[in-house]
Amino acid sequence: MCLIALAWNAEPEHRLLLLANRDEYHARPSAPLSWWPDMPILAGRDLLEGGTWLGLSRQGRVAAVTNVRGADAGRRFARSRGALVTDFLRDRQPAADWAAALAPQAGAYGGFNLLLYDGRDLVYASNRPSFGVALVAPGIHALSNAALDTPWPKVTAARTRLQWALSEQADDDRLLDSMNDRHCADDTDLPDTGVGLSAERLLSPAFIRSDAYGTRCTSLLRLHSDGRVLLRERRYDAAGANSGETAQQLQLAAGRAQDTDG
Repeated sequence: MCLIALAWNAEPEHRLLLLANRDEYHARPSAPLSWWPDMPILAGRDLLEGGTWLGLSRQGRVAAVTNVRGADAGRRFARSRGALVTDFLRDRQPAADWAAALAPQAGAYGGFNLLLYDGRDLVYASNRPSFGVALVAPGIHALSNAALDTPWPKVTAARTRLQWALSEQADDDRLLDSMNDRHCADDTDLPDTGVGLSAERLLSPAFIRSDAYGTRCTSLLRLHSDGRVLLRERRYDAAGANSGETAQQLQLAAGRAQDTDG
């Protein structure tokens, strides 16, 4: 996952409204959004390492991960960041406690940003530049490959688009479309994260398209205040065209969830 925009306790209808783009090499195999047969998790799945970038548990726990861009981004680490999502979703600890317990092993993962929702709190954790955990304040936020709300052009634009969408009471299609901005930032506005100017240019839009690497899917999570949950995934091919969609709905009640295909 490489760009997330979210509204956390920002308006009465939702506890959490989240939009996310997953950027990845097109050759890396993945499975579409579904309930996993071996874990009580609703998510797409990375078929190379077995983890995921964004997921939901039957208890209503939510987790999402982005990588942190830097000179060591291409290095292989002992543990996969996608396992952070699945490990949290399978656990029952409060998000802040679970995240704090990562500290001794945080160096075994490549640079990560984590968003963790446990049914009460939304927690942000990262291991770059050093390990830290914080509660997310109510409001509208965005996250890419640096710290939460770092004002990169696409992060600032994603927050603005989400604010507009909420004010317009945008439907799900318009919310998903809002993450399809393919405009490249001006060179003068680009961050310098150690990957070189050509890569900074390629990675600057909300929606990335190239022959080898790009936006593979956009996800929408609506966690309503009354316990209704929607998770919808729109997938893209290497040309940036829609290649399929999946949606699932849950009703969280009394510690359990009922699910239906969308």
